Amino acid sequence: MWIHVVKSKIHRVKVTGADLNYIGSITIDEDLMDAANIIEGEKVQIVDNNNGERFETYAIPGPRNSGEITLNGAAARKVAPGDILILIAYAMMTPEEAKTFKPSLVFPNEENNLLR
Repeated sequence: MWIHVVKSKIHRVKVTGADLNYIGSITIDEDLMDAANIIEGEKVQIVDNNNGERFETYAIPGPRNSGEITLNGAAARKVAPGDILILIAYAMMTPEEAKTFKPSLVFPNEENNLLR
């Protein structure tokens, strides 16, 4: 049996942009992607703390140390700049693997940058 387990989480980032005319996805500061072990094109779940929306898209890297969190395409209609999001990626593994697996959890500062 396989189960879905949290692999990566970026907790409480602020939306910096919403671009309806882009082809889709979420642009995430590449430093945050690296810290959370999220790769380009990976499916991520978006949870908007401000309006309760929950949806999925795929990640694309934004400029490093920019703090960019931009929802693109149709997803831009589900958020507003300034909204606080939780970004989650999951992995499938056996229950035995899941018991010892440690997810990558990232808690950026208010400017969406890593605490250094």
